[in-house]
Amino acid sequence: MQAGVTASSRHFKKAVQRNRIKRVMREAYRLQKLPLQEALQQQQKSLILFFIYIGKELPDFAEVHQKMQVILQKLSDNILNKAGKN
Repeated sequence: MQAGVTASSRHFKKAVQRNRIKRVMREAYRLQKLPLQEALQQQQKSLILFFIYIGKELPDFAEVHQKMQVILQKLSDNILNKAGKN
C-alpha cells in the first residue's frame, strides 16, 4: 500500500505551513494504517491512496488524527464488505 499527501499552495503560501500539514497528515496515517493493511493483505489486494488537505486553516494533530481514523475505517470496512459479497 502506498500513500501520498498534499496541501494547497493557494491557501497556504508559506512552504513551512504546507510542510507542517503534510507532516501531520503522514503521522496520522502512519499511526492508523495497520487495520487497513491487514484487510488488504487478507484480500490479497493493494491500494494507492492520496490525501489532499482542502481546509483553509492550519489543523491541529488531534483533528487530523480523528478524521484520518474515520477515513481509514471506512476504507477498511468497504474492502471487507466487498470481499464478503463475492
